[in-house]
Amino acid sequence: MFGIGGGEFLTLGLLALILIGPDKLPQFSRDAAKFLNKIRAMANSATAELRENLGPGYEDLQVTDLHPKTFIKKHLNEALAEPAAEISEISKNAKIDPDLL
Repeated sequence: MFGIGGGEFLTLGLLALILIGPDKLPQFSRDAAKFLNKIRAMANSATAELRENLGPGYEDLQVTDLHPKTFIKKHLNEALAEPAAEISEISKNAKIDPDLL
């Protein structure tokens, strides 16, 4: 998770224990969890507000879809999928004349 191994987690835990102290560590952990929950709630409400303001057609919008590279890649894939579908449909219907072989 996050590119951190077991030894690094152990080191971070030991460092937190030394810097914060064993008596304040549980309260610090609770406060950190509350802070992360507040940040997550703010991000979710901002995403919901963005979807609401954009109007219909954007119900399935993800925040990562707004990244320029992802946005361009998504629209290019949609634009290229249509001709590819037409080509596959033509190839299904195309029949080779045995006399030409």
